[in-house]
Amino acid sequence: MTDDSLIVTDLRVEFSGFVAVDGVSFDAHPGEVRFLIGPNGAGKTTCIDAITGLSAATGSARLGDRELLGRPVHRIVRLGVGRTFQTASVFEELSVLQNLDIAAGLHRRSISLLRARRGVEASIEQALEETGLADELTTPAGILSHGQKQWLEIAMLLVQDARVLLLDEPVAGMSHDERTATGELLQRIAAKRTVLVVEHDMDFMRRFATRVTVLHQGKVLSQGTVAEVQADPQVQQVYLGTAGAATTAAMSVVPDVPIGTQDRTED
Repeated sequence: MTDDSLIVTDLRVEFSGFVAVDGVSFDAHPGEVRFLIGPNGAGKTTCIDAITGLSAATGSARLGDRELLGRPVHRIVRLGVGRTFQTASVFEELSVLQNLDIAAGLHRRSISLLRARRGVEASIEQALEETGLADELTTPAGILSHGQKQWLEIAMLLVQDARVLLLDEPVAGMSHDERTATGELLQRIAAKRTVLVVEHDMDFMRRFATRVTVLHQGKVLSQGTVAEVQADPQVQQVYLGTAGAATTAAMSVVPDVPIGTQDRTED
């Protein structure tokens, strides 16, 4: 385990007597793309809300030796935990570079953000290259494609030097090519960081997940590799004949071959 590993133990979130997350435990480490999956209402987004301080929770969520639960949101961010939401949160009137300047916390006055630049900070340059946005430096964020906006949001986390990235449905609404590019991006950034993905796109999960945790009604149903989760009788029993049947079927479409080598099947 490294200092950048995320270890969640017995996480519990309750809203006015309703238990949304009930004793969930999982771990995520640099070098893997970790997925949380499950039907709507399973507790996936609530888990990352709790980890990032947006929902009160009991149990434990540790980044290395630092406990995250109970800390205010801004202190969790300062510890290196970044997250995205289902809708990208970017400043649409500002350019890609200006968005990254703000994320990097360079504390320039607003007027200075509008002036021509003579150079680009090394951290910003690296994030642009890593996310494939190097050619969009002066492009207003509002006219980027849907996928590019998501990549910009990820780049904003990178310039903040986030050690853990929690991504909530990062490929929702993307084209096939954008989903593939996003999966490859996540694999690149996961080489040195912890990446946890909440996702409904089962084809995307099959292609890019290293390990998977399946949630059902706020509890962990199954954990393991894609192949192990697909073969788990509990997953098959719970999902077959329910709203999750399509999930199980989708998970079984592609035969077991090394992750990242499968040909895509249409949703």
